[in-house]
Amino acid sequence: MSDSYSEFSNERIPRGYLITFRSYGTWLHGRAGSVDRFHNRYGTPKLERNDKRIQYNACLLKHPPVSFNGRKRTAILAALKETSSIRRWDLWAANIRSNHVHLVVSGPEKPERIMNAFKANATRTMRESGCWLRGESPWARGGSKRYLWNERDMQNAIAYVLYDQGECLVDD
Repeated sequence: MSDSYSEFSNERIPRGYLITFRSYGTWLHGRAGSVDRFHNRYGTPKLERNDKRIQYNACLLKHPPVSFNGRKRTAILAALKETSSIRRWDLWAANIRSNHVHLVVSGPEKPERIMNAFKANATRTMRESGCWLRGESPWARGGSKRYLWNERDMQNAIAYVLYDQGECLVDD
């Protein structure tokens, strides 16, 4: 292989993405460690706790915070698998917690589009299974999308999703 070919190789194409998105109203800015749109630059310190900001943001909620019981988590996981299969994405790992979803996925789409498809189909699946009856979305706006550039990044993200989230959630 020539040097010019290796320079053009897959070094700038991510192997996958670590995507995290939260349920609505469960992570309000003002909590220690949160990041808002004004403090979302590499190296910027995370926010310190601010009770007044938490209270203000709680007053802005349009409906109560959303948590995922066993039935909702089962519907969400089914939607993630179905979406991955239909779109021909590789879903390497998924962990649905009581207030957020972690997943590692590979696909030719941008991570924003992947995340939005997962959210939309998870909402539809929860509605069809009768465990989300509200008109509003169960999801917070946005989410975290980390690029995984190599096999080591992929392995670390998969281990994080599968083993570093605390005790396995049993169906409630």
